[in-house]
Amino acid sequence: MIMGKSGSGKTTLLNLLGFLDRFDEGNYIFNGNDVTNFNENQKSDLRNSYMGFIFQQFHLIDSLTIGQNVELPLLYKEKGTISKKEKNRRVEKYLDIVGLLNKKKQTPSELSGGQQQRIAIARALINDPYVIFADEPTGALDSETGEDIMNILKILNEEKKTIIMVTHDSDLTKYANKVIYIKDGLITKVD
Repeated sequence: MIMGKSGSGKTTLLNLLGFLDRFDEGNYIFNGNDVTNFNENQKSDLRNSYMGFIFQQFHLIDSLTIGQNVELPLLYKEKGTISKKEKNRRVEKYLDIVGLLNKKKQTPSELSGGQQQRIAIARALINDPYVIFADEPTGALDSETGEDIMNILKILNEEKKTIIMVTHDSDLTKYANKVIYIKDGLITKVD
């Protein structure tokens, strides 16, 4: 868990780790490989193969069904090599994990904020990533729904998924194995 006040650099760090932003100096070793000078296509391939993203604002596409939203990363990763039946099996598997298999044909606008965040988690899991980046995944939710989301993330972590989460909510540190504190773009403490 990466902790810090608004503007401390948490999201910037997360975006750098997930190849969503570029860095100006230093080296980046990911999965034992120096990826510092990878081009955009190579970074995109790494994101699709190894990473899942959960954003505070969900980033679901309203014109697609829930099933189509969850399936979307498969379209980029597999590039037509996975059958429709297998895509459907995976979509249903991850919707079931987040408890929303019955919402597959609905659209995001028909769901609550907590349900939309669960859909975002299913979408992040569909490619079986090594690491899940979560940017304030409970920030737009009430405390009870936020706790439900954190329990899902805790279970995923116990199932050997690495989760890197940024938050300013100190109450969430109880879910963390390690807490990194950031202030003004610098790491100030590690617990």
